[in-house]
Amino acid sequence: MSLLLELNFKQKNATRLFTAIGGFSAYLLIKESTKLSMALGAIMALMLRNPTIVYVFFITIPRDVIAAFRFLKLNIFLYYMEYKKWSLARIFQEKYRRIPDKCCFLMDDRQFTFREMEEFSNKVGTYFLEKGFRHGDCVALFMETRPEYVGLWLGLSKIGIITALINSNQRRETLRHSIEAAKAKAIIVGTELATFLEDVWQNEDLKRLPIFQFSDEEQRDYDNFNLIKEAIDITADLKQQIPQNLQVYIEQCKPKDKLLYVYTSGTTGLPKAAVITNLRYLFIAAATHYMVAIKPNDIVYDALPLYHTAGGIVGAGNALIFGCTVALRRKFSSSNFWKDCIKYKATVAQYIGELCRYLMSTPRKPEDTLHNIRLMYGNGLRPQIWSQFTTRFNIPNIGELYGSTEGNSNLANVANQVGAVGFIPIIARTLYPVQVIRVDEESGEPIRDYNGLCKRCAPGETGLLVGKVDSRRAVTSFHGYSDQKASEQKLLRNVLKKGDVYFNSGDLIVVDILGYFYFKDRTGDTFRWRGENVSTQEVEAIITNVIGLQDCVVYGVEIPHVEGKAGMAAIKDPEHKVDLNHLSVGIRGSLPSYAQPLFIRLMTEIPRTGTFKMKKRELMLQGFNLHTISDPLYYLNKDGVYRPLDDKQYQLLLDGKAGL
Repeated sequence: MSLLLELNFKQKNATRLFTAIGGFSAYLLIKESTKLSMALGAIMALMLRNPTIVYVFFITIPRDVIAAFRFLKLNIFLYYMEYKKWSLARIFQEKYRRIPDKCCFLMDDRQFTFREMEEFSNKVGTYFLEKGFRHGDCVALFMETRPEYVGLWLGLSKIGIITALINSNQRRETLRHSIEAAKAKAIIVGTELATFLEDVWQNEDLKRLPIFQFSDEEQRDYDNFNLIKEAIDITADLKQQIPQNLQVYIEQCKPKDKLLYVYTSGTTGLPKAAVITNLRYLFIAAATHYMVAIKPNDIVYDALPLYHTAGGIVGAGNALIFGCTVALRRKFSSSNFWKDCIKYKATVAQYIGELCRYLMSTPRKPEDTLHNIRLMYGNGLRPQIWSQFTTRFNIPNIGELYGSTEGNSNLANVANQVGAVGFIPIIARTLYPVQVIRVDEESGEPIRDYNGLCKRCAPGETGLLVGKVDSRRAVTSFHGYSDQKASEQKLLRNVLKKGDVYFNSGDLIVVDILGYFYFKDRTGDTFRWRGENVSTQEVEAIITNVIGLQDCVVYGVEIPHVEGKAGMAAIKDPEHKVDLNHLSVGIRGSLPSYAQPLFIRLMTEIPRTGTFKMKKRELMLQGFNLHTISDPLYYLNKDGVYRPLDDKQYQLLLDGKAGL
């Protein structure tokens, strides 16, 4: 409301300005300055027709000019790389030749220079070439973060081998599925994960695959050093390997060749292997680098796992492509985050998902502001803690990004706009390949007109974010998954005109009048209750603030004989500190009755993926079954207070007699 009032006030002043311009235009016409008069007259006509648009245009010019300049640099770089037909290995080779002795990766007390990374990756390529692997083969990499992790897949890429980056947290059936989905011909496993690989080794399809085990030097001193019986220990072999000149193989690798398989998080089922080509890797890393203005002399702190897009591409790509120094950490630690930034003299740091909230929940300490971080970039910084976070930790700039491993709907917020995931300039709103279309929020299905086409959303209207697919450009291409059927399911056809194809992001977005995009929820996460759509994201934000930034996930559960889904909130409460009375008051005071969760589940730990995403579907399937859930369950009583769910109330719900 305040924004609208401000705009109305500005429009009145703008109208006076337009009148003055009109008078000046008439004066010029009398003086026969025809061309200038006509131009100013046209501007005046546009302004009088829609002064709001013109006002927005002028106040967003500084933001849009900066973004346009960075976007232009990005596209020139991508076009140049395509023109050169360089693969990622070739790009790194060029970077190594320019700065051979600069530090490429830091971890603990170890340093890997560009020369060492080049030599190590050449040894890897030579070794697997001699083992009979060839261009187009796939090798699964199951290992925790270390500089050699990047060196292994980089070396494989030099001879055209695709590396499937297996999530180091996967176990048993999920691990087996991921290896099989990639159609891997071999597995490289880190010693620290060898026992977990053995757990799935009874599967006949996996037993036929050769295993190559890699160890850090310090791991070999452990008493429990374990080598899988069938595995080949390649640590010593790689040290002794004499590298061949791989130039002829590198030149055969093209930008559109497959480079990696990176897996989706698996929050809604088994993970899918997203195809990352050389060009796709280049685009993701370069888009981030240019749009948030990372510099080649920056030291980037990357505490995220290297098997995922954020850590392995958005983070490590700054070293491989642009010559930055990237500091790694085996596993994220909220208590050591700022200490590491100080230790490595980092100037830029990454975040993802809930990482910032974890940092906010730590006790205040001097290290909070003794670092030299000028920029933090990533995705998923919650709007409700954005300002608190930047103030407490003295972060001058936040580069909030929007995108997915496999998707082409990419945005960047380079204007420090609190809560926004990105923006599109007003003059490019209909031209930019990312659009927001009208959608049924509950089903996630686009709403089509009588011609079978979709409609763009107006400012303030919730819609589905989609990205136009054009395989001719790195910015808009969609390579899908290793499973072609799964790829097809992510595409929408005949969206804004007959014959077009768009990638379905699955995300519900709201765009404001200034062109800023705000994430609202995932399709499927939004549920309908009492005739109203409930955004799980909004309810989670309220509950999280009430309980003091503890983990919380909200979802809809089905109740027999009742239309729609009732809200349920699972809250992490290992120390039993959540005050249900306080929570009841906070929810009543902040949420309308239809959005108030009917159930509360207090858990010791909420299941998560390796990139901190909560496994919502797993909890949804469990519902509110009092007989299978051992966690404390609470039910919203008619007096507005959460009380323990007992057998009597549970049976009333099942019989449809609870009066809902």
